[in-house]
Amino acid sequence: MNATVLLAPLLRRLVRVGRLTLIDAGGGVHRFGDGDANEPDVTIRLHDRSLHRRLAVRPELVAGEAYMDGTLTVEDGSVYDFLDLIGRNAARSGKTSVRVRASKARRLLRRVRQFNPATRARRNVAHHYDLTGTLYELFLDTDRQYSCAYFCRPDDGLETAQEQKKRHIAAKLRLRPGMRVLDIGCGWGGLALYLAEHCGADVTGITLSREQLDVATARAAEHGLSDRVRFCLRDYRAETGTYDRVVSVGMFEHVGVNHYRTYFRTVNDRLADDGIALVHTIGRCEPPGGTNPWLQKYIFPGGYTPALSEVIAAIERTSLYTTDVEVLRLHYAATLRHWRARFLKNRGAIAGLYDERFCRMWEFYLAACEISFRYLRTVVFQIQLTRSQEALPIVRDYMVDDERALLAAADGDRRLGAAQ
Repeated sequence: MNATVLLAPLLRRLVRVGRLTLIDAGGGVHRFGDGDANEPDVTIRLHDRSLHRRLAVRPELVAGEAYMDGTLTVEDGSVYDFLDLIGRNAARSGKTSVRVRASKARRLLRRVRQFNPATRARRNVAHHYDLTGTLYELFLDTDRQYSCAYFCRPDDGLETAQEQKKRHIAAKLRLRPGMRVLDIGCGWGGLALYLAEHCGADVTGITLSREQLDVATARAAEHGLSDRVRFCLRDYRAETGTYDRVVSVGMFEHVGVNHYRTYFRTVNDRLADDGIALVHTIGRCEPPGGTNPWLQKYIFPGGYTPALSEVIAAIERTSLYTTDVEVLRLHYAATLRHWRARFLKNRGAIAGLYDERFCRMWEFYLAACEISFRYLRTVVFQIQLTRSQEALPIVRDYMVDDERALLAAADGDRRLGAAQ
């Protein structure tokens, strides 16, 4: 059976603006869309006849697999252009019956797929974060911030935007020298080092990645901060002690819906009575659903992008107060665009570390995620929490004041360094 019979009805309903030209495995040419010159115009070729059926049945999984395997190639344009065209049209078409059924099916399975006890959580983390550190050096900023940056201006560079993200978070934590901070999911230690160096905090960072642990510990020693910053290979559920502040950036997406109550109960139990917590997580501006099957299988096993409603519901089952919620729109799309540009610039070196299939997988991952943040209602939530109503001023001006103070101090340090 050819692509016209199986794929044409699906693509005709989806692609209304721009143009998608599909060359099927038999050489047949099929065009979809209005050909608007202001919209993407992309040609893809299928090299395997089985894709005609498989793409029609499970497009969200099979498209990525076919691109990885080289059985789907982009003839005119790039994989980003192809996904951009699909994303623009998906955003305009809204929730089609096919997409609704797929979302419901994923939601039914999500508690099984997101069951993340400590042993499975460690395996899931290792799948993505214990890749060679050289890979991340080739596309992240110099501080290895592997989470959404904060762009105050459209022309901010990646290094600037990641510095602004750390400053923005520090201001929301309202840190003072000597405060004890728990950093859940500390990555390669950049935020912990920033909070110690610029805010005078004493920080404990925990991670499940051995690769991240080794790098973060070495960085603390290099910065001369080992007396105030320590890193541990530890699950958040095993953490003990009391902290003035708890921060978690880019980790909540790996918790799993089965464990939300445990996660926020842990945050509550680790906070001092007048403590403040800040959770920074990718989220969705729509009801709860499931994880894209390709991302689930190849990139983030056990991962999930939560709806705000299910996060708040879990918080409400603790004694925590939700004191501030900020929704960062398009900041992650800009971050991913920087990462993708750096990845492509260093593609040859990355292929030397792994292989061409790995490179195609990561190209697809970075492009697909950027499209999701641009068109498909994916955002970042920053949720501030306290145990006491009196832990913070009753107006949020303090955030701006603290952020400006940190910026002024950083500018002063840079001027002093230049003068020396």
